[in-house]
Amino acid sequence: MKLIHLILILIFCSLSAQKSLPLDTLKLKEAGDMFADDYGNLYIYKNKDFSLTKYDSLGKQIGKMMLTVPYKVQSVQNPLTVPLFSENAQELKLVDQNLNEIQKVDFKQKFGFIKMAYAEDLQQLWLLDDSAKRLIQYNFRNETTINSYPFDAGFDDLTDLLVFENKVYILTRKSLIVYTLKFEKLFEVPVENGKRFRRENESVLVITKNSILKYIPEKELVKVFEDTDAQIVDKNTLSFFEIKANKLYLYSLEKRTAKEQTKQEPTEETIGQPSEPSVKEPVEKEAEKPAETTEVPEEKKVENTLEKLIEDTSEVQAAGIELYNHQ
Repeated sequence: MKLIHLILILIFCSLSAQKSLPLDTLKLKEAGDMFADDYGNLYIYKNKDFSLTKYDSLGKQIGKMMLTVPYKVQSVQNPLTVPLFSENAQELKLVDQNLNEIQKVDFKQKFGFIKMAYAEDLQQLWLLDDSAKRLIQYNFRNETTINSYPFDAGFDDLTDLLVFENKVYILTRKSLIVYTLKFEKLFEVPVENGKRFRRENESVLVITKNSILKYIPEKELVKVFEDTDAQIVDKNTLSFFEIKANKLYLYSLEKRTAKEQTKQEPTEETIGQPSEPSVKEPVEKEAEKPAETTEVPEEKKVENTLEKLIEDTSEVQAAGIELYNHQ
């Protein structure tokens, strides 16, 4: 039994071992936020100098933007067109895969004070006009207002806005609130250090300082990833990413509960040498099977094999001793 425990400990330690990383601590130092696109590219935003830098999966710099005022990166899910909103400058920039500006939308001439902007696609924006207390659907290609909805709510600590399937998602540092377009509250739940939304198909995710939460419509928020020691976390469709102790880690995307994650950390991999990530679909709980068809756990198989080997070795030794005495 002690031998089995020793083997399992050695296997776990080998899987959890840290490896060399392509992004050194100087590149990650003072990072205010991090984003990962589906090609494995990393975007590092620094609050100190308002810079946004893009690196490939090997740590090579692809592009860099030096901004004069703070900007909020909405999403890098479409790396060909990345939207950045500035409350200070009252404008939204669209940049390409090399972080070159391809378009700028100026709100100062047409609206009051835009508290937050959400780029729904490459034509439409949703604008939260704080001065007019309205939510505005705006086509920035032809500069026309499509719809305008009364939205009388003050959010001093507002961090992000999302409009999806006629629902308005408001994220602050302390809570998630979901409204209808008629400003009817549907759901509210506390959130600690809320930063931004991420939408994956029909799912709405909430990114916080050190966790990623999935919104179960009008029921709850479920943790899909958490590391209390992380400085920044993010994900793409294949992996979780985190900056911890000024080092960058990639974790295979696995469907686990927060309780399972606290028992065992996910396998750490280098960004430059990722293994094939696996996406596991949720498994429905099956009815208990008869005893004769119950599958033996892998650990039990190892234990049985070792015990059988020890028994066989003892029998061989006993037979050798008996044969020697007989002679």
